[in-house]
Amino acid sequence: MPSFDIVSKPNWPEIDNALNQAQKEIAQRFDFKDTETEVSQDHTTIELRSSTEDRLKAALQVLKEKAIKRNIPLKALSDGQIHPAAKGHVRQAITVITGISEEKTKEITKFIKASGLKVQTQIQGDQVRVLGKSKDDLQGAIRAVKEHDFGLALQFTNYRP
Repeated sequence: MPSFDIVSKPNWPEIDNALNQAQKEIAQRFDFKDTETEVSQDHTTIELRSSTEDRLKAALQVLKEKAIKRNIPLKALSDGQIHPAAKGHVRQAITVITGISEEKTKEITKFIKASGLKVQTQIQGDQVRVLGKSKDDLQGAIRAVKEHDFGLALQFTNYRP
């Protein structure tokens, strides 16, 4: 039976490239000089640190610009709260969203069933599998999900006609 999977998996090499480019630009730009602005990554979290909140927001903007140039959807990045840090500095954690939460998988499944297409859905952990008898129905499901905003960066993988 033809099928495909709906997943939310970031492209880690491109995220690393965007992060490296942002670090280089922040190190070279005059407006970041003597602000101790840093960008670092720890697993699925990117942390920004700076001496002022204004420079922190500018560093976040640089990171987002580099992400866009590397074709990383901004929906894959979740901005955290700005918190005070040691020595009067501020920090912010940016989470890279991996996988689809249980609530979102149910929302996607409900949306596809309500679309009236002759397809079946299965929730498989942090992804949704869509099965159908015809390729046209599957392509219609892909089109419908792309047009609807679920607040996530979704990819369609394992397409088996």
